[in-house]
Amino acid sequence: MSGPLLEVRNLSCSFDVSKPWLNRVIEGSPKAYLKAVDDVSFSVDRGETFALVGESGSGKSTIARLIVGLIKPTSGDILFEGKSLKAGLEGGEARRLRRRFQMIFQDPFASLNPRWRVSSVIGEPLRVFERGLSAADRRKRVGELLSLVGLSPEDGVKFPHEFSGGQRQRVAIARALAARPDFIVCDEPTSALDVSVQAQILNLMKDLQSEFGLTYIFISHDLSVVRHMANRIGVLYLGRLAEVAPPRTLFSAPSHPYTRMLLDAVPDLEMTGRGRRRVEGEIPNPIAPPPGCTFHPRCPHAFDRCRVEKPELKPSPTGAFASCHGVEEGRIDVMPAGAPA
Repeated sequence: MSGPLLEVRNLSCSFDVSKPWLNRVIEGSPKAYLKAVDDVSFSVDRGETFALVGESGSGKSTIARLIVGLIKPTSGDILFEGKSLKAGLEGGEARRLRRRFQMIFQDPFASLNPRWRVSSVIGEPLRVFERGLSAADRRKRVGELLSLVGLSPEDGVKFPHEFSGGQRQRVAIARALAARPDFIVCDEPTSALDVSVQAQILNLMKDLQSEFGLTYIFISHDLSVVRHMANRIGVLYLGRLAEVAPPRTLFSAPSHPYTRMLLDAVPDLEMTGRGRRRVEGEIPNPIAPPPGCTFHPRCPHAFDRCRVEKPELKPSPTGAFASCHGVEEGRIDVMPAGAPA
């Protein structure tokens, strides 16, 4: 089929963080809302890995949970193969669509039921989505999935606490693969693991993507990880996309000042001697974000328009997309794609 596999259109999500009703009556204070995601749009093609990066609190995990339906958006829409997930699919249609996208969570110990043996953890999607399988066929399939992720079929009798962190994440990957999905949302799947184990899990995920034609949304705060994994990278700041670009363009010629600030914070192991700017300021309060461009209090290029008007995601000279008035107006020098950093 032509067209992207997943489309996110003008997605927003707010949470009511108001004080209890009686406190608000006594204090005369209004309701308070935290806008975790603010008018985000992007698409993901088949077989692609689209990464979302940003500081803690930028809305990465909220977008992941919105896509898989764990929470509902305040506004906007999510389309899978052109079909709106907001429409509230029911019955067999919902089951057929639901099996096609899965999620791998950040903490494998928290996401696996500690009371279930691994065979039951991996076998549960088979029981739900492949009801015609006999118990023997289900056990055989569980063994095949364990072998696929580098574990032994005999490990199915163990409980999650009997595995290391990396092995538990392999179990979580096997559970996600059990439903034969096309699309997997990976919410910081390696952040709780040792660096050496991270590399093993990332290589496993790339191998599985090549073998099964999987499409990933990869959530991370680690720029080196997304550089290894992603075909395109979206940089989030306070719930909005600041920049979207391929890794080569993003790392060699970042357009948005926030992206430049993030990259300048990465240690220069090659000691190139290039100029650097340290990360300054803090993320504003998401309950009362600044007007206009939310990055303007920390931006060295901010001017009057930035303080009153929200920038839209538009093409930059590098071929990336950036939501920055300075880039749009040519006030910020942007290196051409492929130029040395």
